[in-house]
Order: sequence, then structure tokens, then C-alpha cells
Amino acid sequence: MNEEKFLELLNEKKFKDVRSALQAMNTVDIADVLSDLDDKELIQAFRLIEKSKAADVFSEMSNSMQAYLVEMFTEKELKDILDDLYMDDTVDLLEDLPANLVTRILEHVDSNKRTQINTILNYPEDSTGSIMTTEYVNLKKHTTVEGALAHIKKTGIHKETIYTCYVLENRKLIGIVTAKELMTMDSDMTMEELMTTEFLSVTTHTDQEETAKLFSKYGFLAIPVVDRQGFMVGIVTVDDAMDVMLDETTEDMELMSTLNPSETSYFETSVLTHAKNRIGWLMFLMLSAMITQTIIAKYENAFAALPLLVSFIPMLTDTGGNCGSQSSTLIIRGIALDEIQFKDIFKIMFREFRIAVLVGLALSITNGIYIMIRYKNPMIALLVGISLIATILMAKIIGSILPLFAKKLHLDPAIMAAPLITTIVDAGSILVYFNVATKLLNLA
Repeated sequence: MNEEKFLELLNEKKFKDVRSALQAMNTVDIADVLSDLDDKELIQAFRLIEKSKAADVFSEMSNSMQAYLVEMFTEKELKDILDDLYMDDTVDLLEDLPANLVTRILEHVDSNKRTQINTILNYPEDSTGSIMTTEYVNLKKHTTVEGALAHIKKTGIHKETIYTCYVLENRKLIGIVTAKELMTMDSDMTMEELMTTEFLSVTTHTDQEETAKLFSKYGFLAIPVVDRQGFMVGIVTVDDAMDVMLDETTEDMELMSTLNPSETSYFETSVLTHAKNRIGWLMFLMLSAMITQTIIAKYENAFAALPLLVSFIPMLTDTGGNCGSQSSTLIIRGIALDEIQFKDIFKIMFREFRIAVLVGLALSITNGIYIMIRYKNPMIALLVGISLIATILMAKIIGSILPLFAKKLHLDPAIMAAPLITTIVDAGSILVYFNVATKLLNLA
């Protein structure tokens, strides 16, 4: 059913048809459709969702929608939702709600779950512990396949995933068993006979981005999380890893566009906040661009002697910025995929040097032909050609090494992206251009 038809049914108060439509829709699609409703329609439509789906739909909603619903829920509705929400989704909800709504939610959570929530909330913001869930299937090594399947049937509905099960001894992880193995092996086999003892795990303080990379590298559905004492405390599932990668990619895109990262969506962010997120970087880049202006002003005599020189400045600076941006983008991607390490810096510099020579020669020859055709001035063609090659060499090297140094200093490599590199290269290219011009053309 399309969105217009759904809204039409809701406005006409054909609630039976609305309920049927919601029952047939995917939880993500339901959350998407409900996002276009006003507050009154939202609570009305949400109450028509079948109970087994409600928590899943709720977890897919935006922060503002969740906050409104929590405020409008009856005590029973709130308790029903909280009972069906997985631990990681409950923690995400509490992190984004106002204090008064957090208090209301905690009043409906039992003491054991409240302790688990507080533990997760106390982990560092970017740690694996902050995104894990505590709902997983744990088994004992002497449990048989038949017993394991019975245990999953009894408790699996409350677990984040049943596709991977964890064999524990004294709360320590000793092996992993997959649902496929349980369903294809003899019923009297024990977990000790069946389990895989070679497995990867992460700690609660492992950076969440590093954990997310393991999913990409190994194709995991879930990864076990242990604390500093080696006790298993939770799992991270693939959907949480995808959220981390999405957040990290969004943050990198914002940094590369000189924006302060924001966790809220475009329309949920106020105009004032948008402005605050942009002003800082723009101010820095504007002030840093004054360096280029100062350099240009220093060579005003060269302008007076040969005004044509000024017309090539935009081409030089733009080309340098574009070359630096290309290199930095590829290096940042390589760093993100763990293809490039700081130890590769000299290998990268040599590779970028060779690339820069080829690119520089191609562009300078093309530009030289254009200058000869239009201005018939071989000295200007030579000047621009030399300056282009030097600018491209500088831009490629700077664009490739700055992200590596940022990573080495535990900074986000994205902050060394296009705008910052362009500012540095602009100043360098102007210096090269006018130094070569004063020597080559004997300008004072």
C-alpha cells in the first residue's frame, strides 16, 4: 500500500483497514510512513500496530518520534514496549531522551535490567560496550543438541539473535556453536563435541569502529564481547555494526565538508545549530586563506609588470586543490579499510610522486599548447607548465601524508581532507608560481 492510500484510510478513520495495512508492512516501512504523520495521527496509528511488531517499529523511529510517543504512552503501553525492546535499543532510547522521560522509563524497568542499562551507559561513548546487547543464547558444554534446541525454543524469542550460540563455563566463553550446526547434528552430541574453540571476540573497551570493521572483514552475524576479566558480557550484532559504520561515514563526510559532526538529522537540527556547526571551520579556512592573500600582495610588482600572470592563479590553485583532494580521499578510504598503515608512508609518497609526474606532464603540456595558441608566449607557457608540475607534486604528497599523520596522532583523518589541504596547497602553489615567475621572467 502506498503512503497516500494509508493516510487516506487513517483520515477516513477506517481503522480496521489501517490495521490490516500495518500488519502487512515491514517494520522499517511502517516507521517511514509514520514519520510523515502529525503528532495526533502518529499516536493513533501506532496504537493500531500489532503488539508483536510495536517494539520493532518503535526502535526504527527517529529520536523525536520516540520522545513524543513515550510522553503519550499510558503506563501499560510503555511497559509493553520496554518489555519487548532489546537492551541495546533501550540504551539508545535513554541516551537521546530528556531527563524527565528517562526517569519515567526507568520506573518501568526491573532492578536487574536497570543495572544492566547503567553498566552499558557507563562505557565510553565510542566503545564496543556502549553498543552491545546482553540478550544472547548461552549454553553449557555438557548440554546436548536436543537440550540446546529446547533451550532456544524456550528463550529465543527474547534474544537478539539465535543464529550464533555461546558456550560458557564460569561465565567465560569457551566455544561457539551455530544454529546450522545444531539443526544438522545428532541430537545426543554435546556442545563440547560440537563447539568451535577458535573464535574472535572483542572487549567492552574496544573502539566500536574497530569492531564494526571485523563484521566487514569476516562476514560475522554477531561478535561476542568480554570484559577486562575475560567474562562474557554481551554481543554486538551486524545491524549495530552497520549503524556504527553509517555514523562513522556520515561523520567523515561532515568533517571532509568542514562541518562539525551532528547526530541528528537535517530537519531535526535547528537553524542555529546548523550555523554553529559550520561557522567554526569556515572562519578557520577564511583566516588561513589570508596567508595566500598576503603572498599575492607581496608580488604586486610582478602583477604590474605582467598583468597576464594573475589570470592563471585560479587554474593553478584549483588544480592543486583537486589533486590534493583526490589523493587524500584515496588514502582516507585505505585507512578506513585497513589497507594502509602509517608504516607505508614512504611507499605511498613514492607512488604519489610518480603519479604526480605523469599527471603534471599531461596537464602542463595541454596547458602549454593552449597558451601558445592563444597568447603565443613560450615563456608564459614554460612558467605555467613548471608551476603546474610543482603544484601537483606538492598537492599529491601533502594530500597523501596528512591523513596518515592525523591517524598517527589519533585524530580523524577526515579533518585533513579537501578544504584544509586546499588551503595549504593554495599558499604553496602561489609561492612556487611567483618565485618561478620572478626568476624566469626577471621580474622585480
